[in-house]
Amino acid sequence: MAPVLPLVLPLQPRIRLAQGLWLLSWLLVLAGGLILLCSGHLLVQLRHLGTFLAPSCQFPALPQAALVAGAVALGTGLVGVGASRASLNAALYPPWRGVLGPMLVAGTAGGGGLLVIALGLALALPGSLDEALEEGLGTALAHYKDTEVPGHCQAKRLVDELQLRYQCCGRHGYKDWFGVQWVSSRYLDPSDQDVVDRIQSNVEGLYLTDGVPFSCCNPHSPRPCLQNRLSDSYAHPLFDPRQPNQNLWAQGCHEVLLEHLQDLAGTLGSMLAVTFLLQALVLLGLRYLQTALEGLGGVIDGEGETQGYLFPGGLKDMLKTAWLQGGVACRPAPEEAPPGEAPPKEDLSEA
Repeated sequence: MAPVLPLVLPLQPRIRLAQGLWLLSWLLVLAGGLILLCSGHLLVQLRHLGTFLAPSCQFPALPQAALVAGAVALGTGLVGVGASRASLNAALYPPWRGVLGPMLVAGTAGGGGLLVIALGLALALPGSLDEALEEGLGTALAHYKDTEVPGHCQAKRLVDELQLRYQCCGRHGYKDWFGVQWVSSRYLDPSDQDVVDRIQSNVEGLYLTDGVPFSCCNPHSPRPCLQNRLSDSYAHPLFDPRQPNQNLWAQGCHEVLLEHLQDLAGTLGSMLAVTFLLQALVLLGLRYLQTALEGLGGVIDGEGETQGYLFPGGLKDMLKTAWLQGGVACRPAPEEAPPGEAPPKEDLSEA
């Protein structure tokens, strides 16, 4: 059987291949470590922002898969460093001869598969963030007032911290607060006619105002923050509600979080693509180096030329050999035959 993609490797090219693999393996270790850092950072971000995502959102699967893929890539790089260094020393290489083959198979199937899965998630999942943030932020704004309701006691604090940290207001803008009751009923005076009128002014029975929470205020504004009666052009001097409000954050939290998370996912996806390329080069180089050294008995500075290859035979021949070996393995051994099926010769002798 002719080997697949054979490559003749004299002495100097073998040495340069081992040295180049050593460098590429360290780059793979660095890339795997960076993926671990980026995916860990994204996981921490999602831990804080998970309240503002829909429960059905699958985006957290991306950093989890990338974390595992980065760890496998880092391990593959360390294996490459050790194997390429040992190949330059005939005394250090023998222990690697028996384990390098299984490691290459595991790195190709496991590490390559995990990187492909993580890269696919990095391309597919960011598109689902739009709807997930739309639903999650809407739910968070609706529960802003529920400071004493079990399960939603922290909603107000989390929304205020979100708007202050990311300098955003509402879901798509500060007017989103006009459509939800963000003041707890505990702090409303039921005897106040204005409160009664506002509650009765909508079919849902909510206390709706044209105001926003304090966390929407922009501290860089030169004038005091305007939080209430924002739609009344006569309530505040020199303030026109039809013009951009410089007292409040201009962007909605949906746009800010969507851009932030998509940027993190894009960075992680780029690093996964680079790591996949480095891992493929390291595994290919290790395979050629391994097969070349096997032809020389594991000695890199052996005399003469040797041949490295990916597979010892073509795919058709390999499948045929595996099929024949499997058929032989399935045949019962002679001692396993039932006693009643003795050869005819023995029956004649006993007669």
